[in-house]
Amino acid sequence: MEPTFKAMTDYFIEIGADKIDHTKKGYLAHGIGVYNDMRAWGEADDLCRAALFHSIYGTQNFQGFKLPLEKRSELQELIGTHAEKIVYLNCFMDRESLDRQLDQPEGPYIIIHRESGEEMEVSLKEYDDLVRVHLCDWLEQIERFGDWNYRRSAYRKMAERLGGVALKAYDRVFANEPRLAADV
Repeated sequence: MEPTFKAMTDYFIEIGADKIDHTKKGYLAHGIGVYNDMRAWGEADDLCRAALFHSIYGTQNFQGFKLPLEKRSELQELIGTHAEKIVYLNCFMDRESLDRQLDQPEGPYIIIHRESGEEMEVSLKEYDDLVRVHLCDWLEQIERFGDWNYRRSAYRKMAERLGGVALKAYDRVFANEPRLAADV
């Protein structure tokens, strides 16, 4: 049985993640924003659940909250195995290892664990789902974050790889870029 939205947000509150700041808003509000954007993109329920929890273990840039890995099975039970795997990959990937493979049309894809150096092999679907969640996360926060040039070419490649609604969302968000950032 799929979890309700309330059950998922209640979990955020239960673990204390709702009290954390993230890009000039609350961490839970950011997660809900990414979840809602994925819904608007027409993505599957499991990917929307992954979007809500996309950085729950901490990421390369966000360390404001880290759910202990001992709770992985708890999160898997709540949001599903595939969704939790995408969350885990998003949290622990070395971003350069994701970026290097954006032009690669077929797998296997190798994501490097940013802490252990372990090679994590993922399928085409897992890779594209990871790219989708990762891009959506960035697009939800870039206007508040303000560093429009952070991994700019990689995010553009992600949008082009996914095409459709992802590329339209990228173009729409980057149309709001302040002129000075675009000139740098």
